[in-house]
Amino acid sequence: MLAVYVYIAFSVLVFLGMFAIDFAPREHGKAAAVRKRFFPRTLVIVPCRGVDRGMEENLKSIGWQDYPNYEVVAVVDSKSDPASQCISKAGMRAIHSGYRGGKSSGKVFAILFAIRKFRDFDVYVIADSDIRVEKNWLANLVAPLASGAVGVSTSFPKFVPEGGAWSKVKMLWGFAGQGMMESRRTRFGWGGSLAFRKELMDREAIRILSSSKYAVSDDISITKAARGRGLGIAYVKDAQPQVHSADDLRTFAEWSTRQTALSILGYRNNLYFGIAFYSAEILLMASGIALSYAISPVFVLMLVHLAKSEWKTMERAGSLDPAIALMVPAMPFIYLINLAAAARMKKITWRGRSYSLRS
Repeated sequence: MLAVYVYIAFSVLVFLGMFAIDFAPREHGKAAAVRKRFFPRTLVIVPCRGVDRGMEENLKSIGWQDYPNYEVVAVVDSKSDPASQCISKAGMRAIHSGYRGGKSSGKVFAILFAIRKFRDFDVYVIADSDIRVEKNWLANLVAPLASGAVGVSTSFPKFVPEGGAWSKVKMLWGFAGQGMMESRRTRFGWGGSLAFRKELMDREAIRILSSSKYAVSDDISITKAARGRGLGIAYVKDAQPQVHSADDLRTFAEWSTRQTALSILGYRNNLYFGIAFYSAEILLMASGIALSYAISPVFVLMLVHLAKSEWKTMERAGSLDPAIALMVPAMPFIYLINLAAAARMKKITWRGRSYSLRS
């Protein structure tokens, strides 16, 4: 009987901890600076390799912005890259980096290649070729940089499912990233939609970006460059792009594990926090059901966290799809599987290239 009391006490402590996390204040970066007409000369860099879903439409959306003073350049390894045809159809300028491998990833190499080639811009923006954006995306994204206290301005995508169940799982998986963006403690610069001032790329920042153990990820390198200077990271919800996807189990597992591995590379505490957090979610679900049935209906209160997750997920998805509601309880298990697999990874592979995750 003592073991039961210990279990109940532990479950209650976990419930109180999760309750505090659930209802802690959240911050959203607002694009208020747009009203001040902050439109510095901006270069949008679009690293490309291979063909993404809806790529031509994605590139056109990036190129057709309501912003008075910007240019867009796509960066590919060579003219033979399959992305070149989409870039041409979208009417976007392209430059060729000549990347042949190295310590940094192809994307990081492309970003540095463009920055070194075009030094007369005040702000640089990185946009992935799989994002699709609204016409005010660039103005909203750049706006927070009007404050000298902000080093990086970023947003995070909504993954729009265009396939079966796993594309919906991917959408839900992405909501964890949105949640991280809503707190200063866990916020990071997401390299698919990110802006920074020219001054951020000093000699040390370029070293981190090009030759440190973080050179495989622009997200990590740029985030660390900003934090190393004591500068803030602004999250601009109003600049949220869409990423259209039609994942199956194989492509989702490959993508989600790779993203998790990169997160752990940059922020090792994400591994430990993730294990604790998602284990707590599973414990609360199991305890809420078991204890309310075996001991007292009052323990159904332990399902408050699950109910909040369901509500928040529906709100972010903009849908009351019953299939999504059924997927929410499974997400903690999926996240834990990702963490376990990613923690053991020594390299990642993306579109035919492998990159080491060890220094």
